[in-house]
Amino acid sequence: MNARTEPAPAGSDAIARPPLVRELLLVAGLFLVYKFGRQLATGHTGEAFHHAHRVWDFERAVHLPGEGAVQSLLLHGDGLVQLANTYYAAVHFPATAAFLIWLYLRRPVHYVWARRVLAAVTAAALALHLLFPLAPPRMPAATGLVDTARVYGPSVYGDPATDSLSNQFAAMPSLHFGWALMVAIGLIAATRSRWRWLWPAHPLLTLLVIVGTANHYWLDAIVAAALLGLALAAIPVPHRTATTAGRVRGSLVPAQQDERTLVGAGR
Repeated sequence: MNARTEPAPAGSDAIARPPLVRELLLVAGLFLVYKFGRQLATGHTGEAFHHAHRVWDFERAVHLPGEGAVQSLLLHGDGLVQLANTYYAAVHFPATAAFLIWLYLRRPVHYVWARRVLAAVTAAALALHLLFPLAPPRMPAATGLVDTARVYGPSVYGDPATDSLSNQFAAMPSLHFGWALMVAIGLIAATRSRWRWLWPAHPLLTLLVIVGTANHYWLDAIVAAALLGLALAAIPVPHRTATTAGRVRGSLVPAQQDERTLVGAGR
């Protein structure tokens, strides 16, 4: 008899799924802590611009490709650059939220893992934002880059001097890229379809957008990827099977127990 991995009954998913209210409060609390923490990093304009020049010079010294090469491709047409600005403004949070919601409903064990990894990466990013304020490449005149959101729209940022909703001097690391990369890794780990290998297109497109719109340096994405790598090394991914959602503390759901009995009988 050929062994097959069948999905566990829907009812078994609820066993391993964390309580919804607790998760909503936890995620909302983490978000508020992050937003409050970002505000603590405001008011370091001079230091942020100094760091920007250092990052720019370092990238040139190690021969990283110029951010302007990507931006020049976007500036070939207003529609393309506006699409990139929209992607930057509108995809980041909704895509990550949809990822977590889908995992919560369909892969609870992977949801807990992904939530822990994202929380660890975000906490590390907040610490780095506080220690290393950095003006994005759209601000220093020396970069020669265009603030595409301000010129072509849409923009999620106001005047840095009066913007009280966000810290615009928190370019490194890029959570746009770090979260997008985690979405791709998480969906590859939690699913079995051959189409899952298309998910890296999301972080790749995000990388081109954040660089082309002059919101981030290449180095911001590299540091974000490094932080994510450390978090993934510290928080191991659950074993991927179609029944992972039904696992509870290492025990098998009834469907798995029956399946293993049948497989053993056919040997």
